[in-house]
Amino acid sequence: MNKILYFLILVFSLDCVSVAMEKKIYHHLPDGTFRNPEGSPKRNENFKWSFKIFNQEKKKLDMFFPKDYVVDKNIVLNDLRKNKNNDYIAWIGHATFLIKLGDITIITDPVFSKNAGPLLFGPKRYTKPALTLKEIPPIDLFLLTHNHYDHQDMMTIRRFPFKKAKVLVPLKLSKYFTNNGYKNVQEMDWYDQVTINDKMKITFLPAVHWSKRSLTDTNKTLWGNFLIEYNNKKILFACDTGIGNIYKELGSRYGPIDLTLINIGAYNFYPIMPYKDKSTFHTNPEEALEIARDLRSKKVIGMHWGTFVLSLEPITEPPLRFKENASKYGYNQNEALIFNIGQITPLNDIINY
Repeated sequence: MNKILYFLILVFSLDCVSVAMEKKIYHHLPDGTFRNPEGSPKRNENFKWSFKIFNQEKKKLDMFFPKDYVVDKNIVLNDLRKNKNNDYIAWIGHATFLIKLGDITIITDPVFSKNAGPLLFGPKRYTKPALTLKEIPPIDLFLLTHNHYDHQDMMTIRRFPFKKAKVLVPLKLSKYFTNNGYKNVQEMDWYDQVTINDKMKITFLPAVHWSKRSLTDTNKTLWGNFLIEYNNKKILFACDTGIGNIYKELGSRYGPIDLTLINIGAYNFYPIMPYKDKSTFHTNPEEALEIARDLRSKKVIGMHWGTFVLSLEPITEPPLRFKENASKYGYNQNEALIFNIGQITPLNDIINY
């Protein structure tokens, strides 16, 4: 009788383990770290980072940046005033955008520091932010995609003038805000949704990337993309990401997307990497267009260039390649968009709204 009882207990226990494994979320690992969606590309094992080689190659870059890529500060401030009652998108630089939708003004990955790194270390800006922290309009919603220094800027977080804003962050990143006086901070896992008001909701979606701020915290916090749904329109803030099969799945599930904002810089690490123009975790311009196509995105804005030297492609190459190759992915020149730093464009002029 006891043997039968033990057998039944064993079978029940195995069934429970089996069910638990089926329910286990793929990107959550047992050690508390995270990984990319199933089937995502893996980093090349031959990639051995070398600051020495990077700095040698970086010195060879032509750092001339055309003035017409940057809007004059007086024009930026004037355009901000002119559009205060409009819905608009404004590029502050790198991955920092202001997105105004109705009564809600959103800021994405705000970086206002002079360098992207701890203290005075890390890559220095070669273009200034279009506005200073004191000049930005009141912010209602703060979106942070991941913890890399060129996205999670602690100087900006500490000095941010609108700490009453609602903050949405990936899992395990809320402490950086709550420890600095923010009261309304919410962590999100992939596919979590937050209702902002009766016209807007935010969904946190997978990206092909990673996280790290120190020698011991690799992938201990999550990363991802934000889908903003407002008045039956969809805007995807997709930064940072590499290419991956997940985007066809997201396109099927959430598409069509009206507008995608995606990284098109920081993709060339040759000769540190064994091949040019290819990075596992940052799309090159053509891959960004491919992702937009997979998402069934009607229009796409290329970003994450023109601010820091994070890789070894020429600094003005990303927007040129993005525009030149748009037609190969089904986009015309009015659908694959490049903003100037400081450009403020009414949403009506970007999408059929």
